[in-house]
Amino acid sequence: MPEKRVRDKDDTSTGEKTVRDWMHKGVITCRGDTPVQAVAKTMETKDISALVVVDDQGDAVGVISRTDLVNARFVQPYLKHWRGMTAEHLMSNPVISVSPDTGINEAVRRLHEKRIHRLVVVEESAGHIRPVGILSVTDLAKHAGD
Repeated sequence: MPEKRVRDKDDTSTGEKTVRDWMHKGVITCRGDTPVQAVAKTMETKDISALVVVDDQGDAVGVISRTDLVNARFVQPYLKHWRGMTAEHLMSNPVISVSPDTGINEAVRRLHEKRIHRLVVVEESAGHIRPVGILSVTDLAKHAGD
């Protein structure tokens, strides 16, 4: 379950850029039961550093990153059932998310406060939390001079 938050207001009235302006639109996802080998292959072929893990309804429930895979590989000798590991075993949860209308300053604050590298951008509707994009520290760095 994503962390509870107050709905962000559209910050365009203050002239501040919003997450919508800088995020990567679209999300590559996997399900919790996806084997870690398939997760790693998707990251490699798509040249991405993380996947959003979704449930059967398509709601964001976690994030699995290259760092998660590297950390799991490091402890592999200590795990008896490595081959049976899935995205659900390694994913970070709850999802730390923002809406597309969140101001960039708030997004940066959240990244810093949570000590994470990416936020899942979600739209909430009818009780569902649909991932629509990613805002990463790399995206922020690209716009550092804006």
